[in-house]
Amino acid sequence: MDQIRIKAEARTEQGTGAVRRLRRTGMIPGSVMKMKKGGTELIKLPAHDFMMATRGHASKQLLVTLDLDGKEVPALMREMQNDVLAGTPIHVDFSEVSLTEKVRVTVPLYLVGEPVGVKLGGGVLEQTLRTIDVDCLPTDIAEKFEVDVSALGLDQTLFVRDLKLGEKQTIVTRGEVPVAVVKAPDDVPAAGGAPAAAAAGAAPAAPEVIKKGKEEEAAAADKKEEKK
Repeated sequence: MDQIRIKAEARTEQGTGAVRRLRRTGMIPGSVMKMKKGGTELIKLPAHDFMMATRGHASKQLLVTLDLDGKEVPALMREMQNDVLAGTPIHVDFSEVSLTEKVRVTVPLYLVGEPVGVKLGGGVLEQTLRTIDVDCLPTDIAEKFEVDVSALGLDQTLFVRDLKLGEKQTIVTRGEVPVAVVKAPDDVPAAGGAPAAAAAGAAPAAPEVIKKGKEEEAAAADKKEEKK
């Protein structure tokens, strides 16, 4: 993983009104859970610099080096809240880490390849697990794992225990959890949960659209800020 360096400053701004004013100045409020001395330190980051440094990264759990008032702090980005409409970050939480001690992270799973059961058997590939929990050193954190499913036949299932992620990662997710399955066409549910054959003549149900406002998302981050 490429090293990501982010400049940060300690902050005293707290509360709903204060952090909103902070965002209007182009800064993102955040926090760092301190490993060595305990407690949590409130920080602020330049929004533009932060977005440029993290652009193009698939994982939300990134190892970064925080340049915190001139001191380098290795930290893991644990949580980032985004404005739903604009897609821009409005709050970021980090935790300080030791580069020689393992951490537990959640990594996305991406399926690659066309299964035999799809190509030759007419089946449908279904991904049932999209992330996996692993223990590893902070410097060995993977942004994603690509899982080759090309050998899967019709009605075959790939389980967590079948994954080969490498020696640097220890899988924590239970081995019996299914990752992907190739289903026969007749077993694939149609809209509403009915099998495809039974629902062939049914009209598709209109999807329910749920939309959050920008104010609601920001309020959630502000409420979290008030608890600190």
